[in-house]
Formats: sequence, structure tokens, C-alpha cells
Amino acid sequence: MAITASTTARAKGGVPSSISVHLRPVVTASYVALGALLLRDLVVLWKDKWIFVLRTLVQPFLLCFVFLYVFPKIGQGVGGRGPAAESAFATILVPGVVGISIMFQGVQSIALTMAQEFGFTREIEDRVQAPCPIWLVAIAKVLSGAAQGVVSAAIVLPIADVVHAQGVHAHLDLHWWVVLTLVPIACIAMASLGLVLGTSFQPRNIGLMFGFIILPITFLGGTYYSWTTLAPVKIDGFHWLQTLVLLNPLIYVNEGMRAAFTSFPHMHLYVVYPVLAGFAAILLTIGLRNFRRRVLA
Repeated sequence: MAITASTTARAKGGVPSSISVHLRPVVTASYVALGALLLRDLVVLWKDKWIFVLRTLVQPFLLCFVFLYVFPKIGQGVGGRGPAAESAFATILVPGVVGISIMFQGVQSIALTMAQEFGFTREIEDRVQAPCPIWLVAIAKVLSGAAQGVVSAAIVLPIADVVHAQGVHAHLDLHWWVVLTLVPIACIAMASLGLVLGTSFQPRNIGLMFGFIILPITFLGGTYYSWTTLAPVKIDGFHWLQTLVLLNPLIYVNEGMRAAFTSFPHMHLYVVYPVLAGFAAILLTIGLRNFRRRVLA
């Protein structure tokens, strides 16, 4: 509901005039501020667009170049010998490369920048002065990071598909309804992960974050293998590794990318969708709580 304030003043000549001031509703003002924060991030991203593209492409390009081009060339094929086995590995790797690109985009665009903003200069105070609740500033961060994740997925997929040795081909088969629904959920989940990490680690401990959090998530996230192939790793009949990696949100992102971009065996989508949405909700809730705590500290 809008708030109207009226005052009466005497104009020149002694004639009273009524002045009405219309204040915007709180909800409207908050959404305007949210749009302004997102626009600011978009402008900054556009100014640094080439840095963004290079940052997005370096790691996926190197992964595909080494595993899909160099290894077959030197006779050290991954996934088996021969073009058929190497192509099967390429089909598994390419969606995984898209998945870790989305994850790293969330970490780099949110966690690393937030570590700077919460640092000695306290740049975050400039953002929280916007006329909106504190949690909405964090939501703007997550939406911005998720949008960058979508862009990175669109950039990485064609690049990863063409970087390979002769005779090695990733058999891609795009399922558009999965692409259009699952990729945004994955981007929001990884951006929420970036929010949690950025509000949990002090700037001086960023190295620990990569060593103890990012690396295990990456290597146990199904980037280089599918979840179904972990079944032989067991102790006394218990599939311990296949069970352990279920705590890793990246495994659902990568399995979802395989369902979206290939026809290879993958985790059931009726598991991927709700679990990934649950991870997004839980990580976002924790991130918003940590963000508010850090701002008011």
C-alpha cells in the first residue's frame, strides 16, 4: 500500500497550495533496488566480458585438450584403447566439463568477490545501503552468479565438443526440456554454494576453501565418470563410494548434464530434480543466514 503525505503551503500571493508526496511501497522499492543491483553486476560483467570468457574457458579447454586430444595422440587413451572407447569417455567428460564450469562460475563470481567485499575495506556496506532488506542483496548475488553460470554453460558446451583428436567424438543428444529446466536449477544451486563458501571463509582462508572443499567436490563429483560406474567400488558388498558421493551436490549437476546433453546411462531424473532443488534450498538458506550475520557483525 502506498503512503501519501500531504502538506499545505502558501504560494506566492497568499494562495494556499496542496503538495502531495507519494512514497513507493516497500515491496516495489525492494524490487527496484534488486533490479538495480542486478543491472550493476551486468554492467560490470559486460565491461570485463573478455576476462569472463577467458576465465570460463581455460579450465574446460585444458581438460578436453589433455584428455581428448593429447592422450589419444600419444596412445594413452582414457577409458580404454581405440576410438570407440575414447569417444565413450568423451561423451562422459563433456557434460562433466559443463557441470564443473557451472560450479566454478558460482565459486568465482560469488565466493571470491564476497571474500574481497567482506575484507578490510568492507565494500559490502555499499551494497547493503540499498533500500531493500539485507537478504535481498544476497539474492541479487545468487541470481547474478546463476546467470553467469547459464552463460558459461552455453559457452563451454560447443568448445568442449570440438576440442578432441581425430576419430574421438562426443555423442551429444540434446534433450531440450531437460536443458531448459535443469540447467537453471543447477546454476542456482552452485551459486548458492558460492554464497555459503563466501560467507563461511575469511579472506585469509580462501586457500583452505579450495584445498579442502573445492578439490574434493570436483574429483568426487562425477566429472570424469558417471555415478553408475562406481558400483564396483565396494567393501563387503557395500557400495561405499557410490553412497558417499551422494552428499556431493556436483554429482547431481553432472548427472543432470549427462541426461540433458547425451543418451548415456545416468542417474534417474526423478532423483536428480528434487535432490538438486533441495540442495539449492538448503544452501541458499544457510547462505542467507551467514550473509546477514557477516553484514551485521
